[in-house]
Amino acid sequence: MTPSTARLPQSIRSFLARALAAAAIAVVAGCAGTPAVPPAADKAAGPTAAAPQWQRVHLGSGAGYDFPVYANHRLDGDLSRIREVVLVQHGLQRNGDDYFAAGAALLKASGRNRDEVLLVAPNFPGTPDRNKGFTGMPHWSVQGWLSGEDAVEGPARVSSLQVLDDLLARFTDRARLPQVRKVTVAGHSGGAQIVHRYAVLNNVDERIRARGIELRYVVANPSSYLYFTPVRPAGSDGKSFAPYDVARCPDYNRYRYGMQDMVPYAKGADGMALYRRYAGRQVTYLAGTEDNDPNHRVLDKSCGAEAEGPTRLQRARGYLRYERYLAGPDLVMRHQAYEVVGVGHDQARMFGSQCGARAVFGMPEADNAGGAACRAPQL
Repeated sequence: MTPSTARLPQSIRSFLARALAAAAIAVVAGCAGTPAVPPAADKAAGPTAAAPQWQRVHLGSGAGYDFPVYANHRLDGDLSRIREVVLVQHGLQRNGDDYFAAGAALLKASGRNRDEVLLVAPNFPGTPDRNKGFTGMPHWSVQGWLSGEDAVEGPARVSSLQVLDDLLARFTDRARLPQVRKVTVAGHSGGAQIVHRYAVLNNVDERIRARGIELRYVVANPSSYLYFTPVRPAGSDGKSFAPYDVARCPDYNRYRYGMQDMVPYAKGADGMALYRRYAGRQVTYLAGTEDNDPNHRVLDKSCGAEAEGPTRLQRARGYLRYERYLAGPDLVMRHQAYEVVGVGHDQARMFGSQCGARAVFGMPEADNAGGAACRAPQL
């Protein structure tokens, strides 16, 4: 055990006080709060920078487009020693700086060799961010990026899901990162919504894994999930499934909750074909046992989301039952799921939990005695 892992419980406590005090409600909720002070545009971040600064990267084919990310290494520098990439996705507030700071503190606490781990926090510019220095870049509607819609402003009207494709292409490029063997894409709350939908809809997963690179997704406390068929949890206990009452919600099966009116990125996709492919992808679900408030201020309360259950915890349990319902006896699933005991809608405590830190940073539970305990889902 390294000295930093020996001090891990105190490190996580210090991290919570340090990183979350600056972000306040923004990082805890991952969805709302006072916008952070914008960083200086185009100033590259260094591993010892006092405050995270975003970097401008050029993505895509042809003319391509520029996009802002936070990272613990210069992305135009020598990345030949990087063996693992961890991508942490912000929530509705589009505060990549806070999520990067939180991830960096957990990475430090894990005792991992930071010279070998590339920590990346993409920052999707929204239309309210026109004065934050993201010039000449795509901008999305406030929630459009979260579900994979195309940008509404800027030089490239690109889907936010295509941006994730392009980021993975860059970070699995052997010419830039010849030693990369593992990529983890993690999101909490609003960030978990896009990570979950990306894990379902992308067409690059199998190609990346065929090249010997492990690709994993971590989905923590999203407000909703993407269903593959028109049924939803039914009955007083939510343990059976039936089509939802269209009189209560005519559009309950529209994307981003179901398969109707799919975003252009995935237009024409078949629900069950997507499910069978998704079952073979490496996904870890995390649900806080205290994320159970049906009136939580940033919970999605649209009828499409309410059709999945009244709280995030119940929606998570319903979706896990649904996956089993679809799988039947023969389909092999590569998904894992944990409930984080005593934790609510709190990004830092979810990813700092014993199962969260293991899923995101590969931290052994034995080295994380101070993290929240985890248990099997109560289904």
